[in-house]
Amino acid sequence: MRVNRLISGMVFLVAMMFSGMVWSGAAETYTNSIGMAFVLIPSGSFTMGAPSGPDAKNLNYDEVPQHPVAISKAFYLGKYEVTQAQWESIMGNNPSEFKGADRPVEKVNFVDVQQFVKRLNEKEGTEVYRLPTEAEWEYAARAGTTTRFPWGESECGAELFAWYDANSGKQTHPVGQKQPNAWGLYDMEGNVWEWVQDWHDGRYYENTPGNDPTGPEKGSYRVFRGGSWEYEPALLRPSYRNDSRPDRRYNDLGFRLARTIP
Repeated sequence: MRVNRLISGMVFLVAMMFSGMVWSGAAETYTNSIGMAFVLIPSGSFTMGAPSGPDAKNLNYDEVPQHPVAISKAFYLGKYEVTQAQWESIMGNNPSEFKGADRPVEKVNFVDVQQFVKRLNEKEGTEVYRLPTEAEWEYAARAGTTTRFPWGESECGAELFAWYDANSGKQTHPVGQKQPNAWGLYDMEGNVWEWVQDWHDGRYYENTPGNDPTGPEKGSYRVFRGGSWEYEPALLRPSYRNDSRPDRRYNDLGFRLARTIP
């Protein structure tokens, strides 16, 4: 365990040196009124998408081309996926199939999530809570790495970081039981898919803005990221994109929140 944490720390330091990250003056962590913990994500740049070519594995057309993206402002991102207890404290119900206060909430559609965000902002008298953009999500999931997975090129090692089809027992698990990535974020891969703010467009990467892309202005499907307990480890790669109609609910789809730094 100590060796793995040391390796993660080394990856993080190297990433800071070479990706142009800039830390804001905000605290490194933040916990809100309902116990949601957030990690400060620095501004910086990265290469978004998957490499094409003969060595690409299980590559989908909407993951290419790779392109440089700059995240110009630091922001907070949930340390964990939003739990059922946190959802119930705001919404007064628990739609999840796999019940457990510390398990991620699931069977929530995009519209439900927007209502949760609205009510949380109202509770705290602010407008800073939101879903991350697709670019922010991938930037945070990569945590300075450039390999196929945050832990390396191979699927081997996935069991240390993620719940997926081979180790999940066909259900969700309490958040934070696996190892975090180099930026201290848990379950960015596996457990449940995570809604992000963007509409899906399979060709968006061909013309995406280089700075703070927010996705197409309209569409029929919303993006979600990260893989889940039900899927194979190949889909845990940060570049993999999935999508659904915003009114659909699944027992392996939840979310984590971003928090804008005023």
